[in-house]
Amino acid sequence: MFLSTLFLSSSLCLFIYILLRATSRRRHRLPPGNLGLPLIGETLQLISAYKTENPEPFIDDRVSKYGTVFTTHVFGEPTIFSTDPDTNRFILQNEGRLFESSYPGSISNLLGRHSLLLMRGSLHKRMHSLTMSFANSAIIRDHLLLDIDRLVRLNMDAWTGRVLLMEEAKKITFQLTVKQLMSFDPCEWTENLMKEYMLVIEGFFTIPLPIFSATYRRAIQARRKVAEALSLVVRERRRESERGERKKDMLAALLDEEGGGGGFSDEEIVDFMLALLVAGYETTSTIMTLAVKYLTETPLALTQLKEEHDAIRAKKGDNEALEWDDYKSMSFTQCVVNETLRMANIISGIFRRTMTDVNINGYTIPKGWKVFASFRAVHMNEDHFKDARVYNPWRWQLNSSATSSVNCFNPFGGGPRRCPGAELGRVGLSVFLHRLVTQFSWEAGEQDKVVYFPTTRTQKKYPIIIRRLNPVERGCVN
Repeated sequence: MFLSTLFLSSSLCLFIYILLRATSRRRHRLPPGNLGLPLIGETLQLISAYKTENPEPFIDDRVSKYGTVFTTHVFGEPTIFSTDPDTNRFILQNEGRLFESSYPGSISNLLGRHSLLLMRGSLHKRMHSLTMSFANSAIIRDHLLLDIDRLVRLNMDAWTGRVLLMEEAKKITFQLTVKQLMSFDPCEWTENLMKEYMLVIEGFFTIPLPIFSATYRRAIQARRKVAEALSLVVRERRRESERGERKKDMLAALLDEEGGGGGFSDEEIVDFMLALLVAGYETTSTIMTLAVKYLTETPLALTQLKEEHDAIRAKKGDNEALEWDDYKSMSFTQCVVNETLRMANIISGIFRRTMTDVNINGYTIPKGWKVFASFRAVHMNEDHFKDARVYNPWRWQLNSSATSSVNCFNPFGGGPRRCPGAELGRVGLSVFLHRLVTQFSWEAGEQDKVVYFPTTRTQKKYPIIIRRLNPVERGCVN
């Protein structure tokens, strides 16, 4: 009797699912596609593809069958995928009018409702502007560049023998971000904070139910510890501010009533800083690691990059800090940065939710549906980038025809939500590469693969065997 009831219930659920799917397609002319299995959709196929070195087939197969805009069902919701640069630009530019930010529940819960990623409307505009004002070229040139160079050198001074580059890059970027946000130099407190952060990030793409996912449960516990640690800092800084003491960091800007900040609760500030730490820590460290991996596998590019940085270092003392003019002279370095961003696709795309029925390419996307604008699909498309699967930094030189349009290149997103730390990330990577190629030679410690789920990373943390260059090899002695 029980089995008969269970079978009838399951059959009824399946019938209702099929009926609702058919009704939705009749009422709206949706892009073609496949919603897959009930509830699961095509999530397992997507995860399986992105756990490999070559996730392209998940999108490529559907583009060849349905076109550049198609319907699927991932992470519990029907979702429209766009692999078309014009459609992606339309989605980005209509933020707040036709689309709003929307991310899986696990990410939303761990970042907090006041994170920049989830803010909307006038509050998002205000906080985005405040963040941009603290990471613009003038601030980087006058205040942050020295700290970046100092912290990179401080960490590299301890390198010897076999180095797990991904781990070392994460130390550097976490220290840089903590310094920028709260003026803390590396110490036991920052090391403990980083350990908890790593647990938070591991929970981003899990089932957001502690009873089903031990990883998510650990992430929630770690998030609570991080929030408590940051809350103590915020309260202390409020007291300092009342006494007239002020530091030059992001937290000071958030507390400054006269400078565009002020009026925020402790909870809002903690959520905001927590999300910025995630953004600065995870993305930049991965880009640093993959830049070295791609350069190691492309010796000609590494040779040209080293020549550029040896020329800069030859004009300066061995330990003399980099200046803004040095950074601006790194022309080939910027080609390396661009090509690494294009190949790595740390931000593979962005999720949005429709605020009303939206017409795209003759199709109607219903209100409340999720949309995914895939940057990776554009960056790895042969129609937009010649030999797209090949690492070729020279494609970014002015006389190159290997890229069709800069409008196809969106490593930092776009529109009102374009990453406010884009320039800071470029500077951090450039300084890291400068110090690396002028102080060390290296070789890969073992074969390592890049995978893309739950985040872009190398499977073995990219081990390298380093050798510190002597003064003659560094070009410091004539």
